[in-house]
Amino acid sequence: MAIENKKWLSVIGIGEGGVGELSPGARGFIDRASLVVGGKRHLAMLGECPQPQLVWASPIESSIASILKYRGNPVCVLASGDPLCYGIGVTLLRYVSISEMTIIPAPSTFSLACARLGWTLTEVETVSLCGRSPDFLAAILTPNAKLLVLSADADTPQIVANLLTQRGYGDSRMTVLEHLGGERERISSDIARLRAKTDVAALNAIAIECRIDADKTPLNRLPGLPESAFHHDGQITKREVRAIALAALAPMPGELLWDVGAGCGSIGIEWLRSHPRCRAIAIEQHAHRLHFITDNMSALGTPHLQIVQGKAPEALADLATPDAIFIGGGVTAPGLLDTCWTALRSGGRLVANAVTVESELELLRWQQQHGGELNRIAIQRTQNIGGFLGWKPLIPVTQLVAFK
Repeated sequence: MAIENKKWLSVIGIGEGGVGELSPGARGFIDRASLVVGGKRHLAMLGECPQPQLVWASPIESSIASILKYRGNPVCVLASGDPLCYGIGVTLLRYVSISEMTIIPAPSTFSLACARLGWTLTEVETVSLCGRSPDFLAAILTPNAKLLVLSADADTPQIVANLLTQRGYGDSRMTVLEHLGGERERISSDIARLRAKTDVAALNAIAIECRIDADKTPLNRLPGLPESAFHHDGQITKREVRAIALAALAPMPGELLWDVGAGCGSIGIEWLRSHPRCRAIAIEQHAHRLHFITDNMSALGTPHLQIVQGKAPEALADLATPDAIFIGGGVTAPGLLDTCWTALRSGGRLVANAVTVESELELLRWQQQHGGELNRIAIQRTQNIGGFLGWKPLIPVTQLVAFK
């Protein structure tokens, strides 16, 4: 039966206590539905259910296509906790407008964890490892930080303990919270480096109180990480120049960067570390440097860096439109600057570095035609000269900064 109300799709959050804890209004959406959708665990909570049921399939897009066929008829989707906290509600909103949807959340795992630990939700960082690499944690590890992690499965706590230990945070306290809000709720704590593999429920979350090891130096999130933080073959933008370049690139949440001639990936990686919603593509033609990029994106918590092997400008074809472009080398390649400028969205930023006379001339030629500003960056570092200290200059860098 078609419904008059435009809000044909309801998304109902359910806690560990099951449907018995739902409000009458939430239960009404289930009872009136022409189709009920959920995971096997959620659908089992309903017991006898007269309506047709749909279990989520993989890939999930096939199930969403089935839901959309019911558009205009009441459909109810069952979700865990808060559907908009790393939940199915986020995915559904990519296909269905909120004007067609009713969302009734239950307390999220993060809210329940804070209630058990006495933490303030606004003062902790949250991350989901469901379907995501544990390396994402590396980007948010800072001394004294409090982290809440949604686990992918029963193995996640031990994987996280191992990662913390490897990254120099083995003294951190981990609290594993299982079946929060239900009769089987269990909470246990341990030090990461001392944690031994134990039986853990597949449905769990992890709270981490970050403590850095005494012999380790933390990495901050501001641009300009030391060169020693990266694996590289010498082809790396020096930290001072990198910080200046990233300030000019001005990353904003959700924006996309092209890192052209990425080398070891330092610019793209630091762009991604600036905000979890930033996106970046590293374009590099040398195969051996791709291994450096892969190692660095894992170690520094940016496994979502997209890598494209190829020579620019040919390798830039068909890439998503960038908000900012950094060219770390190869500006003398025919057509590279013009190709990048054409691809850049209106309002985007182009930053290009040059260290040779030929590349400087190319930047000057381009700047005279298209505008922008040229800056000369000269860095000197101290080094020992006998028993004294002297200044050793690094190769000067000419930098083009242009706004489209």
